[in-house]
Amino acid sequence: MNKRFKAFDPDAVMLVPPSLEEWLPQGHLARFIAELVDHELDLDRFYKSYAKAKGQPPYDPRLMLRIVLYGYCVGVRSSREIERACTDVVAFRWLAAQQGPDFRSIGRFRERHLAALANVFLQALQLCQAAGMVSLGRVALDGTKVRANASRHKAMSYARLTSKQKVLAEEISALMEEAKTVDADEDARFGPGKRGDELPAELANREARAAAMAVARASMEEEAASRARQLAQERARNRGGDDDDITGAGDRAAEAAEPKPTAQRNFTDPDARIMKTADGSYHYCYNGQAVVDAEHQVIIATTLNNVPVDVQQLAPMIEHTAATIGVMPRQWSADAGYCSAGNLEHVKDVEGEHQTEFFISTRRMKHATPIPESPRGRIPANATLGERMARKLKTKKGKAVYARRKAIVEPVFGQIHTRQGKHVLLRGLKNAAREWELLAGCHNLLKLHSYRTNTAT
Repeated sequence: MNKRFKAFDPDAVMLVPPSLEEWLPQGHLARFIAELVDHELDLDRFYKSYAKAKGQPPYDPRLMLRIVLYGYCVGVRSSREIERACTDVVAFRWLAAQQGPDFRSIGRFRERHLAALANVFLQALQLCQAAGMVSLGRVALDGTKVRANASRHKAMSYARLTSKQKVLAEEISALMEEAKTVDADEDARFGPGKRGDELPAELANREARAAAMAVARASMEEEAASRARQLAQERARNRGGDDDDITGAGDRAAEAAEPKPTAQRNFTDPDARIMKTADGSYHYCYNGQAVVDAEHQVIIATTLNNVPVDVQQLAPMIEHTAATIGVMPRQWSADAGYCSAGNLEHVKDVEGEHQTEFFISTRRMKHATPIPESPRGRIPANATLGERMARKLKTKKGKAVYARRKAIVEPVFGQIHTRQGKHVLLRGLKNAAREWELLAGCHNLLKLHSYRTNTAT
């Protein structure tokens, strides 16, 4: 064989130890994360929790924050995956300075500092504002379904839960009666060294399941009562009733309310809810809300809730945005999911109080459907707020503003889904909401990295 190949010797020994600095190119995302953690982010909230000097020295929070932030930016979020990456991936090894924290240490760090990690969103937003990436001239509000870490096979409907509770209660009662008659064979049943009064595993498992079912049933009944109370009070208020009438109507409705037989509750994450996703299927999800600035697609405000529809989120997101950035954006756009008579009334008040303007679609339209032409002539004096908003969106200005909505906010959800994963690993609404804030903060950090890279060249 005459062909020559480059020299290859798997057993060759390096005379000079290699440096990871040479393996990681300049401008790499890992270097950007390291610079942020070491010099730009405020880490006081991380360090203050280590008040006691006793025990084994923990890993430096800078090290842990480096690998966690980088992992959330590139979609490596599981503590076990991060542990493996600290061995297999050059960027992670460089960030960890060749230390190898195990997955338990990574998981405990994330659990211990979850609130501080969520605060990274605010710090990232401030860095984006300082870089001139947030203009607040035009923003778009939208919601997206975020998959929960909940098994569809660990759920039960209210009707099945009610019947299953009765069966379990009978089984537990029978097992308790049986346990009373077997005192003679305690040693055989419980083994040597046992007191003999421990619960059999079969009974303990059934009691644990019964307790979980009771909690799930109470949660569904409480949610149904709250929903019925709110609806009855709103109806009484619209009829012109006084405070006593409104309160009484709510109490009566809550007392008579019952969950729908098909209402479900999940046992792995009871806070998650069945929601319809973009592909038409149904999964246990949360509803992530985001207000995105048009200039560089920076998320300026975000929350996570377990309400499937968006209509209840408009007013809270307006208030949350003002509280987060301290300034009201000049133009807002939102799809028809946020349109209701109450929301349009609230928007009218906000526009009168602040120098801002809202463009909210009054009916659902497919993306390719053009907005119909505006009717000619003056707006009728008796036109409703919905009719006025519909005419506003048909004007030249309204068409131009609303046409940009989907190009501002929807790519952000697509970028998070593609690069980071549009799901949460942590269970429970409180923990999931904080993890979602961390994901949004890492999205903004990726935007900041791209902006600095492009402006530096």
